[in-house]
Amino acid sequence: MASLLVNDLGEGLREIGREAVWSLSTAKPGNGVEQLRDNNSDTYWQSDGGQPHRINIQFHKKMSVSQLWLYLDYKLDESYTPKKISIKAGTTFHDLQPVHVLEVGEDPNGWVKVDIGKIAFGSGNEMCRDMSGTKVLRAHFIQVVVLMMHQNGRDTHIRQVKIFGPRAASRQTGIMPDFSTVEFSQFSCIR
Repeated sequence: MASLLVNDLGEGLREIGREAVWSLSTAKPGNGVEQLRDNNSDTYWQSDGGQPHRINIQFHKKMSVSQLWLYLDYKLDESYTPKKISIKAGTTFHDLQPVHVLEVGEDPNGWVKVDIGKIAFGSGNEMCRDMSGTKVLRAHFIQVVVLMMHQNGRDTHIRQVKIFGPRAASRQTGIMPDFSTVEFSQFSCIR
């Protein structure tokens, strides 16, 4: 079992995938959402049906999304390896807007990182900056659409997907009010 550790994640980001409901357009038995999210490079999602193949990531509230990571392995998956991927965002299935189309290299092996925040910010989609100034995409729903596989394959293998957002910034400013009266001084420290 090859456990995947995310070592080069920038400080200030956290994996927010566990806060979402994940679904797939199709999946072979034993190769579904559980395998896509189990942090093991030996397992994978395998689609089972007509193209395009979709991964749906739905949050219960509007979330700030910074990065999307896909783990691909061309040496093991060959014609099942995605070659062209579209990333869409919105509130529901009905209002999804394209954010980015990704052309994956000839033989990907490892994490393919998509900086959704910076890409979407440059294209004028609904964006904001979080409290630390990080560029993020604000959405309830993210959809990853596999449009084309290497060697004109029909089904796809994606070994892992992770989605990252900024860590919540502390709202404490470090400035304590001046408790000058006896009544207020009782609240000047935590017991």
